[in-house]
Amino acid sequence: MAGKAFFLQRLNDHVQYLKKINATLEGKSDFQGTAHTDCKLGQWIYGEGADEVASLSDPKAQETFDALKEPHEKFHDISKDALAKKIAGDEEGARRAETDMHVLSTNIYNKLLDLDGMS
Repeated sequence: MAGKAFFLQRLNDHVQYLKKINATLEGKSDFQGTAHTDCKLGQWIYGEGADEVASLSDPKAQETFDALKEPHEKFHDISKDALAKKIAGDEEGARRAETDMHVLSTNIYNKLLDLDGMS
């Protein structure tokens, strides 16, 4: 069974990824992101995550886990869009995409916190 800190670690993985993207958008890094299946959270979602969630007794755990996939994939798509707009000099477009990234991040955080509460 997943330990209490397990889902919080997944949340931290996402926070660290977001920090890297933000640093690039601020001109402090050259991190260009990864595919949604290649970051640590994505590797977990499309790897051992299903087994970890299946071990939880809460009947809503699987639904919550499944609901992570779409916002996580969209987060990666929008973060790539934000980086591309920044490179192209579209500061306003980059800011709008960055706002969308943060909205999706909040959605992802909340689902991971919900899963943590079920463990």
